[in-house]
Amino acid sequence: MQDRDWKAILKKVGISFGVISIIFTVTVGGFIVANLQHMGRLARVVQLVQGDYLEKASFGQLIDGATRGIVDSLGDPYSVYMDAQENAQLMEQIEGKFGGVGIILSLKDPKKLTVLRPIKNTPAAKAGLEPGDVIMKIDSQDATTIDQEKAVSLMRGDPGTKVTLVVYRDSAKKTLTVPLTREPISVPTVEGEALPGNSDLAYIDISQFSTNTANELASVLKNMDMSKYKGIVLDLRYNHGGELDAAVGVASYFVKPGPVVYIVDNQGRTVTKLAEGNFLGKPFVVLVNEESASASEIVSGAIKDEGTGTLVGVKTFGKGIVQTIFPLDSGTSVKLTTAKYLTPNKVDIHKKGIEPDVKAELKKGEEATISPTDRNYDSQLTQAVQILRSKIK
Repeated sequence: MQDRDWKAILKKVGISFGVISIIFTVTVGGFIVANLQHMGRLARVVQLVQGDYLEKASFGQLIDGATRGIVDSLGDPYSVYMDAQENAQLMEQIEGKFGGVGIILSLKDPKKLTVLRPIKNTPAAKAGLEPGDVIMKIDSQDATTIDQEKAVSLMRGDPGTKVTLVVYRDSAKKTLTVPLTREPISVPTVEGEALPGNSDLAYIDISQFSTNTANELASVLKNMDMSKYKGIVLDLRYNHGGELDAAVGVASYFVKPGPVVYIVDNQGRTVTKLAEGNFLGKPFVVLVNEESASASEIVSGAIKDEGTGTLVGVKTFGKGIVQTIFPLDSGTSVKLTTAKYLTPNKVDIHKKGIEPDVKAELKKGEEATISPTDRNYDSQLTQAVQILRSKIK
């Protein structure tokens, strides 16, 4: 297709060359380069849809679809285009407050919507949803064909509204229909208490890293009065990560002043994130597992490299890349992978994970005792306590 042909098509369907150029050109080394052949293909598709497609399709709808397609074409599961609703929901998640049912999904198999755990005192927990339940339908939507971002957006909504999940429970070999009413979900990301049966040991669980997690940790430590404890168990199991600066803030309590993480962009430029000088100076162990990812690996990697604590559990997930959210028009945004991170020893853990200092596995069928209420600890926590005891004798 010649230059004048696709310009004519654009004019015919009411799309200005300037608008399409802004959206579909690529900036390389300061020069704007437009691929005319591909522009022609795009213009032809727009012409066909607006001229021959059975249903009406607005220009805005086509731009949304094309923008989403550009990001999807990268083949990066962490880079996504978000419409206004999806973007608002992500901001709520980062802030730790949203309307929904209270389900955390597992990262282990991104093609399967598996419940990692329901959040305490939420509709999902009250309805009896269990870790391992596989979500098959969300209302009328077949959940086996959608990604986690889409699933989360479907389950969230205004408090008081209803959503019905169909889940398959492998342990019972049956399918369950679970009607739920959404509630305001305010997720405390840090819980701390004396470890049951070991009153001189502090147990701290961090479930994710939201914008307020470092402040939450500071508050928990103050309320617990850490002078009463000889050692700490830091539980980062099933922590999928979250906000980068929150991870640095948390790590500052567990490593001495110095680098926590190096952020390296696509030009090789490096930003060094430093500990904030809050090191507790107490013996501690860190529990990690195969679903400890991203920001939790920043904390774990810094601790392992600096040797201030002992990592106990199994190899972590291996997400060593950083995403940046770029606001677009009309409340939309694009989340792109913009950098990788390296541990203080310049180790790249992406798709490799972090090996614990001491390997400890759960027994077959055993569930992790997150925030235990009695002394019936799981195998990993039991070993963590034994190691911590050996440090404080």
